[in-house]
Amino acid sequence: MLSLLDSTTRQPPPVTRALRANLQSGHAEGAAFGAMVGMGESYIPVFVLAVGLGELTAGLVSSVPLLAGGMLQLVSPFAVGRLGSYKRWVQICAAIQALSFVPFVYAALTQHISSVGVLLAASVYWGAGLATGPAWNTWMEQLVPRSLRAGYFAQRTRYSQMAILLAFAGAGFALDWGASHDRVLPVFAILFAGAGILRSISFLMLTRQNETLAETIVPYSFANAFSELRGAGTGRLLTYLVVVQACVQFAGPFFAPYMIEQLHFSYVQFMYLISASFILKVVMLPFYGRHVRRIGAERLLIWAGLGIAPVSALWLVSGHFGWLLVVQFASGAAWAAYELAFFLLFFEAIPKAKRTAVLTLYNLFNTAAWVAGALAGGLVLRTLGLTANSYLVLFALSSVGRLASLMILRRARLATVESAPIAVRTVGLRPSAASIDAVILPALPDQAPEVEAAIS
Repeated sequence: MLSLLDSTTRQPPPVTRALRANLQSGHAEGAAFGAMVGMGESYIPVFVLAVGLGELTAGLVSSVPLLAGGMLQLVSPFAVGRLGSYKRWVQICAAIQALSFVPFVYAALTQHISSVGVLLAASVYWGAGLATGPAWNTWMEQLVPRSLRAGYFAQRTRYSQMAILLAFAGAGFALDWGASHDRVLPVFAILFAGAGILRSISFLMLTRQNETLAETIVPYSFANAFSELRGAGTGRLLTYLVVVQACVQFAGPFFAPYMIEQLHFSYVQFMYLISASFILKVVMLPFYGRHVRRIGAERLLIWAGLGIAPVSALWLVSGHFGWLLVVQFASGAAWAAYELAFFLLFFEAIPKAKRTAVLTLYNLFNTAAWVAGALAGGLVLRTLGLTANSYLVLFALSSVGRLASLMILRRARLATVESAPIAVRTVGLRPSAASIDAVILPALPDQAPEVEAAIS
């Protein structure tokens, strides 16, 4: 009897068991989502080349569709209000995103898809994916207790990043095998089908997480959010971030076709180059987090801006794989500093209650900058002709634009921030910026506490 009593008393109470199940499902969901990113979306530009749609389409497919996500996020709060649930909206978008891989699988099997078709399919993917952001952040804020958020989301980020890297590497080796056996498109079909299955697993993990609505869902005010973005320091910071993004995307979407079509790199070499920048970015974020207190986030942003400026132009030095591997390592290190400084400065200046609305508007401006930059770069590339030298002109102009953008920060009154926990959701891999990351808002502190950094 004593043994039975001891065993019973050691069992966690029902609330604790439910919370543990929610958190474990969240980790599994993050890992499945990350594997989908690494196996699926990251290889869409390369697939466009393999199916014969050309270098311009391969560049635009990695940038233009993001605007659909930026715009659909504006609908997200109203959709949540109609559904009466954050969870339902996130699940609907997750299901649509999983299904968005079906056209890619079909195209790989039939070996045909039009440029408009691939752009539409990618737009559905990005629209459904980015539309989950505001609702998912609010849902997770309700689900995860405040005392656990920093550590929990840091661990979730690590699981997701590891899954991205493993899936991306595995897909690269699989495609290299397919190329050597004249079976590239069938391999793409398997990869896209696998990505859809992984997002379906992510969907199932979302269904296992609870939702407790403590109060009526009220759509947030974009008017108030816009007023925050117009603040003196925040406005200049936002302008700088958007302009830099446009300059980056002027050349960014065209690194993949340059590597495959002009340098004739294998799929494995392509995978190694992107993985190099991603790994350095992941490794250097904690390093910068430990030292940002000493140098200050505002100074780190200036240094990072100087750091990301030349990495595009360094591709002009040589097309040798070894040299570009070094350049990608440097790129990952520079982008880690830039991303950390941006997150700390941008979100610390925004009151907690307005962060979701501000993030939604920022994402709209940011994706618009992506598209504007990519379209301008595509126009220049088309005008100059699809030659190696034309690509190098884009890379050089992108670096000049990034450097000139720093003038926007002159006399900007940026918030003084020392450090804060940061956790992110990686939603895409890119040669020019290591990865596309979305900050996890519940992991941010309510105010700017002077604590040691716990960067993930």
